[in-house]
Amino acid sequence: MAIMTEHLYIVFDEKILRGEPIIKGTRTPVRAIVELWRMGLSPEEIRTKLPHLTLAQVFDALSYYNDHSEEIDEYIKKNTVPENLTDPVIRDLV
Repeated sequence: MAIMTEHLYIVFDEKILRGEPIIKGTRTPVRAIVELWRMGLSPEEIRTKLPHLTLAQVFDALSYYNDHSEEIDEYIKKNTVPENLTDPVIRDLV
């Protein structure tokens, strides 16, 4: 069962990504939106990469990150593939 947060579009559901904050009605984690934003994409560009989301959901995810940056940064860290496990060809593309 989803647990609401103080943000309209952000919920927790233990059955989805072990309770990581996600966009309500999706399996999209807040961290995915934050990572795209950190890569330099605007909220409008993020919306084109994740077309199942509304612009309001993208902005709410970024707002949630602003309020909970340490929590989301920890999820990002936990989900980063170590460099030694990444193919050199892929590393050169990034």
